[in-house]
Amino acid sequence: MLCWTRRALEALLWLCLAAGLGSPSSRDSRSWERSAELDEGGRVRLSWSATRAGYGDESGGQRRESIAFRVEARTTGWVGLGFSPAGSMAGADLVIGGVTTNGKPYLQDYFAERNERPLLDERQDYRLESASQNSTHTELIFSRALDTCDSHDKIIVSGTVRVLWAVHAEDVEDSSGDPLGDPSGTRAQYHGAARGVRSLNLLNPASEVPGDLGLTDAVDLCNHNVEVPSSDTTYWCQIFRLPELHTKHHVIRVEPLVKPGHEGMVHHILLYQCALGLHEAILQSGHRCYQANMPEEFRSCESILFAWAIGGGAFLYPPHVGLSLGEPGDPVFVLMETHYDNPLQLSGIRDNSGLRLHYTAQLRAYDAGVMETGVWVSLYHMVPPHAPHWVSQGHCTRECLNEALGTERPQGVSVFAVLLHAHLAGRELLVRHWRGDRELPLLARDSEYDFNFQELHMLPSERLLLPGDHLTTECVYNTEGRVNMTWGGQSTHNEMCLAYVLYYPRVNLSRCQSLPEINGQLAFIGVTDIYKPVTTWPFLIKDPIQYRNLTFTEAMDRFRWGRRQRRHFNQLVLRLPVNIRCSKYELEEWSVQGMVTNPEVQVPWTSLNTSIVCPTGVPVSGHHRGPRVQGEGLAQGAQRKASTAITVVALLVLTGSPST
Repeated sequence: MLCWTRRALEALLWLCLAAGLGSPSSRDSRSWERSAELDEGGRVRLSWSATRAGYGDESGGQRRESIAFRVEARTTGWVGLGFSPAGSMAGADLVIGGVTTNGKPYLQDYFAERNERPLLDERQDYRLESASQNSTHTELIFSRALDTCDSHDKIIVSGTVRVLWAVHAEDVEDSSGDPLGDPSGTRAQYHGAARGVRSLNLLNPASEVPGDLGLTDAVDLCNHNVEVPSSDTTYWCQIFRLPELHTKHHVIRVEPLVKPGHEGMVHHILLYQCALGLHEAILQSGHRCYQANMPEEFRSCESILFAWAIGGGAFLYPPHVGLSLGEPGDPVFVLMETHYDNPLQLSGIRDNSGLRLHYTAQLRAYDAGVMETGVWVSLYHMVPPHAPHWVSQGHCTRECLNEALGTERPQGVSVFAVLLHAHLAGRELLVRHWRGDRELPLLARDSEYDFNFQELHMLPSERLLLPGDHLTTECVYNTEGRVNMTWGGQSTHNEMCLAYVLYYPRVNLSRCQSLPEINGQLAFIGVTDIYKPVTTWPFLIKDPIQYRNLTFTEAMDRFRWGRRQRRHFNQLVLRLPVNIRCSKYELEEWSVQGMVTNPEVQVPWTSLNTSIVCPTGVPVSGHHRGPRVQGEGLAQGAQRKASTAITVVALLVLTGSPST
């Protein structure tokens, strides 16, 4: 069976270029932290490193962060690089540079307010460090501050950044071959189709390559030539038996093996630990996940081990952490869940993508764990149509963390990475961290979330998570183009609000989530009773008469969702009591599972404009933003009580099945 890795093909291509087959000669001796090919054809490659440089006095001066770039492009004309909030020219921050025909380097800072030609920025905040060119390629090295204090420059923050690129065969020069000033942006010849965009996380710390990587064995977990169904969303499940190990080992690297050409279809891959004692016969074939005919053994695979999503590369565990194999209680059978995204509903496509696990007998100090947090995936998680800004919150409550960590690890665990996950309506995702009444800095944030680029966020420094702490996963959605409710569920047109928290040492906690009670949500649209006992899913409405015999999903769709109704409904949902999910491994639960409690965090996280002192000494507002201290973020404040007009007990409804 053959597994594929695009990264290996990219590495081979650029090794050839480095050997002199294409790249221009350069005196650059800098060690670049990260690099990426910006287009499938290999025309443009970007390398970058974030650095720090101090200014001001030691007591009151601030530290400026900067970032340096190297662009290698297959052209002898101009090269363009930019950063855009949505992947288009509108609002983009751009540079255009090159080497003229008489050997003079140039680089100019531009901006675009609309989808049209860029304008020269009055403040030139990019510094050209070097430029070189040969008969086929151009190389530019330049740097800038992460926040230039210029309203025409994009602030580069941790999380997704949409990187624009463009090239042209001609330079921006005059008839004598000198660089040409171009304030109107009209002298640079139009790039035509030689352009593109790629989402990257420019500030994600580079993983440290372990010294024992060469001493590892590897196992490939690949789908068995799966024929991808011609539906827009498919979850495919396959169970594998891991190698039989007689001593403890650690997985230290996980590599995606995506078949070339399927990069846009293989949306994410999750790896779950299965119950012990499965029969070998279960390994013979895979099945569509979560369907009625899925074998019962597949439902024993509930504990998340690893998560990879589209756009992510190989993942290296920190040097002191590894995923344990070979000991009692460690995974023997694993289920790999592959999400195929096929919006064109193509048929006849076969796939054998998967994951490669590198493992070693040289043990690290700690075993890694993964905890799924956020909103419990359910129809009770809903977003009205036409909403430009809707906030959902999922709580990993202090009750759950107090019981689980207090029992297993009273001194707490250390978080080192987070994977944020939503579907097509997701716009911004973040994880908030509370200790007592105090909100700590965000654990992770992606302010320009891209469904087609989901990379593990490595924390700049590890974060201690203690018993009694509280995590809130917050997702901002936009449903302006939709006419019906968006429901929590597996399809890409449904929604999720999840964060996979990677930590050490591993404790017996697999999921720490919440779900808003359905009673208050139904009361908002006027529902007063449902048919009992609940025998159908979704359950049926009894009263009032305008909703009678409709499912609750049909009733929600029938309601007229105006701007005022959406706003009030969002405020209500954030204050409704929540049902706690606090799950162990091996299909067991902590005692607080199913508990109903009021959410401690009820107000969405907000960025505040603050004044900073730029290097010129001139205060500039609106560029640096931080968390606002929330006035009613905790349970000590008065809680809005959910309507009690519905006579249904929430737990009774939940037993009908919260999942889709």
